[in-house]
Amino acid sequence: MTPATEPETLSPMAESMASPPPQMVLMQMITGYWVSQSIFAAAKLGLADHLSTGEKNCAELATATGSHEPSLYRLLRALASVGIFAETKPSTFAITPLATFLRSDVPGSVRDASIMMGDQEHYGSWGNILHAIKTGDSSFQDRFGMNIFDYYGQNPEAANIFDRAMTSFSSPEIAGVISDYDFSGIKSLVDVAGGQGSLLTAILQANPTMTGTLFDMPDVIERAKSHIADSPVSERCQLVSGSFFESVPAGADAYILKHIIHDWDDQRAIAILKQCHQAMAANGKVLVVEQVIPPGNDPFIGKFLDVNMLVMCPGGKERTAAEFQALFAQAGFKLTRIVPTHGIVSVIEGMRLS
Repeated sequence: MTPATEPETLSPMAESMASPPPQMVLMQMITGYWVSQSIFAAAKLGLADHLSTGEKNCAELATATGSHEPSLYRLLRALASVGIFAETKPSTFAITPLATFLRSDVPGSVRDASIMMGDQEHYGSWGNILHAIKTGDSSFQDRFGMNIFDYYGQNPEAANIFDRAMTSFSSPEIAGVISDYDFSGIKSLVDVAGGQGSLLTAILQANPTMTGTLFDMPDVIERAKSHIADSPVSERCQLVSGSFFESVPAGADAYILKHIIHDWDDQRAIAILKQCHQAMAANGKVLVVEQVIPPGNDPFIGKFLDVNMLVMCPGGKERTAAEFQALFAQAGFKLTRIVPTHGIVSVIEGMRLS
C-alpha cells in the first residue's frame, strides 16, 4: 500500500507565478506592443528568410541585414524567449515553427501582415487613438491628411504590402466560406472590391460552372491582373474597374463583399449595398462576409477589429446581427440567414426585395 503523502504546498513566489496578480496581467497587456513591434522588426529585416537554410550566428545575420550586431542580438534573444527563433548556442540562432510563418515563401506566411500592422500607417495611427475616441473621426486621416484608400492609391509600395497582407489574412477565411456556404444555384458572381481576386478565384475553382467578375478601383485591378492571369479560372473571370459608389457590374446572380462594408459608416455602407441591389438580377443575392459581433463579454477578436476600423477608416465598424439587418432593410434586402464558417467570419446573406 502506498503511504499517503501531504499535498504539495506552493511557495508564495510559485503561487504568484501560477496566478499572476491583476497588475501583472494588465502590465502584460500594456507592454504587448513590445512583442508585436519586435516581430515587425524581424519581419522587415527578413530574419526568418535568412535562417530558412539553417542556423546562423548573429554576426552573419547583422551583415546580411545591415544591422548593428549587439542590437540585433538583443532583438533575437527577446524573440527567442517567446518561441520566435531559438538561440542554439551563444549568439547563434535557428528558426522555429512559429518563426517559419515569418518567411516570405511559405503558404500561410504572415510576414506582410506583420509589416503592415507594425509600419507607420497602422502603428502610427493607433498611437493617435485618442483622436478617434474623442472626435469619432479616423486617426489615420488625422495623421496622414487623407483617408486610407486615397493614401494607398498614392503609395504603391504600401499598397502592395497591404494587398499581400490581405491575401494572407484571407486564406483561412476563404477556406471557411467555400466549405460552409452553398454557392450552388449561383451562375454569375461579382466580387465587389475583391482586391487581388483570391476569394473569387477560389470560389470559381470550387464551382466549375460559375463565371465571375472582379471589380475594384483601377489601381487595384491593375495590380490584380497578373494574379488572375496565372489562375486556372482566368477564362471564367473578367476584370472591371470603377467605384462602387457610382456603379457595379450589372446582371449577376450574386454580389459578394468581403471585409468591405466594415470599412464604412452606415450611410455609405447602405449606398454600396444599394448599388448592388440596382445592378443585380431579379431574385439576386448579396453576400457580405464579415465578423458578426456577438452579445456579452466573451472574448471575440472582432471587438478589437472594430476599434481598428475606428482608428483606420472613416466611419468603419464591425456590426452585430441586428445592425446588419437594419443595413440590409434600408438598402432593399431581406436578411435571410447568417452562415457561420469554421473561420472567424460569417456569410450574411440578403435577398433582393422588389
